[in-house]
Amino acid sequence: MKNSTELIILNHTKFGENSIVIHTLSQAYGRRSFLVRVGRKSAMSLFLPLNILEADVTENPKATLWTAAGLSVRHPLNGIRSNLYKNTMTLFMSEVLYRVVKDGAFEEGLYEWCSRSILTLDALDSDFSNFHLLFLLELAVALGFSPTLQDIAPFAGEHLKDIRNLMQADFSQALLLPLNGETRNAICEDILRYLEFHTESRIDVRSLAVLRELYA
Repeated sequence: MKNSTELIILNHTKFGENSIVIHTLSQAYGRRSFLVRVGRKSAMSLFLPLNILEADVTENPKATLWTAAGLSVRHPLNGIRSNLYKNTMTLFMSEVLYRVVKDGAFEEGLYEWCSRSILTLDALDSDFSNFHLLFLLELAVALGFSPTLQDIAPFAGEHLKDIRNLMQADFSQALLLPLNGETRNAICEDILRYLEFHTESRIDVRSLAVLRELYA
């Protein structure tokens, strides 16, 4: 059976000579991986982190790895792809999703929230340096944790006041909260520890080092 669906790219891995496996999030399938045939002239830019694609998915009840074909860009994300800082942020965000949301998981509303977050970042012209912090806090809500300040306090250390300000401000105000690079990076690590605790898994986000350098 073939279905047309939207997929958010979290990661991809090489599979043989002419194929890759794309690790995705979708409304129809949740967190699922698909086999995609690629050639030498295939546009690998299709599979950049957090790209939102249209794809024809072929379901096969006899196979654990279904196939996706006819892939095309659903939203061009020009505001992200033309900005080094936003690109790095999407690398971080996709890696967090890839490690936190386990293959096979289906969280109601997660795809819709994630898609809105991507398009919001794409549309922001400036003042987005705090965006990934809000993304992490909202991810906890999307996963059903609904953190309170009391929940996060054991992980926040000396940054509890700043995290409180982020949680209590509305979205536009939170983006404008004045945080230096060191504080922003520390808060990011604090929230990741909170997510690790609640997902009972190690979230080793390699792109955090790049993000830390850019927002130092």
